Amino acid sequence: MSGVWDDWLAERAALRAERGTERFDAVLRLDHPRSRLREPLDLASNDYLGLSRDERVVGAAHAALDRYGAGATASRLVTGTLPVHRDLEAALCRLTGQPSALAFSTGYAANLGALTALSGRGAEILLDAHAHASLHDGARLSRGPYATFAHNDVDDLDRQLAAREGSRVVVAVESIYSVLGDRAPLRDLVRACRRHDALLVVDEAHGVGVAGAGCGLVHEVGLAGAPDVVVTVTLSKALGSQGGAVLAPTAVRSHLVNTARSFIFDTGLAPAAAAAAAASADIVRADTSLAGRVRAHARTISSTCGVEPAAGAVQSLPMADSAAAVDVALELRRRGVLVGCFRPPSVPDGVPRLRITARADLSDADVLEASRLVARLAAADRLGAGLRAVEAVDDAADEGPRTGDAPSPARGLPSAAAVEGVTTPVPATPLENLSPGDDRA
Repeated sequence: MSGVWDDWLAERAALRAERGTERFDAVLRLDHPRSRLREPLDLASNDYLGLSRDERVVGAAHAALDRYGAGATASRLVTGTLPVHRDLEAALCRLTGQPSALAFSTGYAANLGALTALSGRGAEILLDAHAHASLHDGARLSRGPYATFAHNDVDDLDRQLAAREGSRVVVAVESIYSVLGDRAPLRDLVRACRRHDALLVVDEAHGVGVAGAGCGLVHEVGLAGAPDVVVTVTLSKALGSQGGAVLAPTAVRSHLVNTARSFIFDTGLAPAAAAAAAASADIVRADTSLAGRVRAHARTISSTCGVEPAAGAVQSLPMADSAAAVDVALELRRRGVLVGCFRPPSVPDGVPRLRITARADLSDADVLEASRLVARLAAADRLGAGLRAVEAVDDAADEGPRTGDAPSPARGLPSAAAVEGVTTPVPATPLENLSPGDDRA
């Protein structure tokens, strides 16, 4: 690269370091099935139901790989549509109660395709202020006017729709928001949209597999198949695969096939991923206990960590600042527990958080012990004890509450005494060799 580009890249790197927003793509999971090292306990990934390694799902992927090869080889409109894509779309319709589905290569591409194809000339887009980045990017790429309304504020949406009376308006929200963990008031949003003849797009990335016995929040509130509601999903979270889809009336599907650029100009979803997702969708539909286990573990995490229960799998623990969030996440990693770490600008309200994901395939005992460890480390950090002093908290746990163990004034942070008495042996994991400077998630 030239000096101009080298200088620019160095400047941007220095700015990230100054702001504490540097990120790395560290390898955190083992890649050898026979390794004698114990896998870290994963409370960070989006594999909510543990289906990514389910033998039925993996078997379906293997069968599709053997039958169709490694890739779809072309756009869906050329030679890239395979029978497995139709099977996937049918399985998604059975699960969610929607009349038709169109599979995309990612959930991100599905959101881009839906918003750009349904807006266009003469239309406007209104986004919930906390909507996912893919929805905001879809609004930008639509080349039309777009704005945000206050998070989950139906009155604000109603006012903004009234100000656009006579325009064709697309309203885009998430069913369950992954950072704050709250759910959208979908019935009220639909009523507001219907008063002004607007179309509602609902991103069910964190709803399908968890809400509504696994069928999603749209299904749970009785809106499945509604002609003025379009649903987008990702296949890479609860369904444990890869890809995305738009679920909608058949006329909308036909419109997307002809106008959604992220569908038309993209190679079709890999057949193994499509088959895996189809198998997962049928498993979720048949076994409602999976969603129940996620919710039970979510209650364990939220109650142990002293936070309000989230509507989905992801429980959100506020931290004092970005440095504290990173330090606690790294110490948890050293002890063999993986959690997410959300920092500005990735959090809508500017509050750094630990992101703790409930999963159906973990044992009750593991979830409880890991939750207690998360709570204790977070509390110790907030109390000013510092992570190197956590062992002192452990050693004194049997002495009962102390004056210094008063709860933090920050919302959702328990006292160290509230989670006393947990033993946390350092597991034998490859993460032991990571120093705090090796990665800042």
